[in-house]
Amino acid sequence: MFHLAKGLYKNWNQKEQYSVLILGLDNAGKTTFLEQLKKQYDIASKSADRIKPTVGQNVAIIPINKSINLKIWDIGGHESLRSMWSNYYPNCHGIIFVVDSTDNLRINECKDALTKLITDDNVEGIPILMLANKQDRPDTMEIQDIKEIFNQIAEHFNARDSRVLPMSALNGDGVKDALDWLQVRLERNKKNRPPTRK
Repeated sequence: MFHLAKGLYKNWNQKEQYSVLILGLDNAGKTTFLEQLKKQYDIASKSADRIKPTVGQNVAIIPINKSINLKIWDIGGHESLRSMWSNYYPNCHGIIFVVDSTDNLRINECKDALTKLITDDNVEGIPILMLANKQDRPDTMEIQDIKEIFNQIAEHFNARDSRVLPMSALNGDGVKDALDWLQVRLERNKKNRPPTRK
């Protein structure tokens, strides 16, 4: 009887866990965004001056409330690492695509990487949040311009939840809004992509 009660208690106390990928070109601010998330949820984080380019991946568990954890995968965005992204798609529940709003020269490269991502069959039905990062900088593209680029590839999204939001990963502006938007979509999509229980 004790083992039955212990098993029921353990199952009752398990949290839903959603895997979320943070993708984007190198130097877009993916790791800085992850460190801001950790900071907002009182998890040990690095200061901005200690963040190095990601070679491979960074992983963090973010307990966003009593019943939900997010397992965040920050995956390197250098061209040689982008071929690894598709290995993560079958098991992810959501994707955050970070764009450097100050990098006009690479915006088409960014658009191509996003197009390749969203046309992969393994991301069908997964919510995708595009974050226009570095909005605190004076040389940034307008959010409307970034939305127009995003809208050019929207036909590939079908009925999938998607959104473009402004953000400054460096100072934390927009980080909470991004997570709030994503949390709602992950829970709404749980029949299509059920969370694991941990």
